[in-house]
Amino acid sequence: MEKGVKEQVDFVAELMDSIMDDSSVPRNIRKNIEQAREKISRSSEEQLSINLTNAIYLMEDVSNDINMPSHTRTEIWTIISELEAIREKHKG
Repeated sequence: MEKGVKEQVDFVAELMDSIMDDSSVPRNIRKNIEQAREKISRSSEEQLSINLTNAIYLMEDVSNDINMPSHTRTEIWTIISELEAIREKHKG
């Protein structure tokens, strides 16, 4: 994984960690975020684009959860945006 992409992935992983550490976020949401984090963190160069797409779908599903605290929903939208930017950069 090239250095710039790795730094962006690490940044998004930190954002995900902060949500997973927030006890006001329901457990099922934290679990889905953890799954998305694992997908992007353990990706090889060849699988990164696929795993980014899978992580985006997971995060979009989570963002629609009615039990989501509003501040967390905003953070999730930020994460989705970052993941999409990484995916576009990786494609190019």
